[in-house]
Amino acid sequence: MTPLAEAMFWLANALIVPVWGMMWFLPDHDLTKRYIGDLKLTFLPLLIPYLVLALPVLPDLLMTLGTQMPTPAVVVELFEDPDMVVLAWIHILALDTLAGRHIWRRMLVAGRPRAVSFPVLLFCLLLGPLGFAAGMALTWNVEGSDLAPTGEAAQKAQDSSTA
Repeated sequence: MTPLAEAMFWLANALIVPVWGMMWFLPDHDLTKRYIGDLKLTFLPLLIPYLVLALPVLPDLLMTLGTQMPTPAVVVELFEDPDMVVLAWIHILALDTLAGRHIWRRMLVAGRPRAVSFPVLLFCLLLGPLGFAAGMALTWNVEGSDLAPTGEAAQKAQDSSTA
């Protein structure tokens, strides 16, 4: 692994500590809402280490993935390069952080207590798709969430529940 890749690994990991710490331990605090609510502060900083590693290999990466079907063998060959593994790790951190931020916002709208939101958000970081699925399930029909019925659909749901 190159020294640059190692430095970008540690930078990316350091950048997410305050994001996750605030969502886990101070989910309803005004500072958390201001900081985590702003994508420029939560997501864009992760682009720095990602771009530092991605831009130099972007032509080769696009050529590899653009000229052949991504098979398991192609993916394994890509990950034989330790710097590519670090790039993939930063990619995962960025997407897990976006997913976690989305679930954090839904948990706030739903009024879920920290005892519920903390483990779900921890799963978002450690096992992204499982945490995201759990968070969506726990906030599925919450008014104000992006999946709650709105407008005419909400009225029909209300009418059918009172009939």
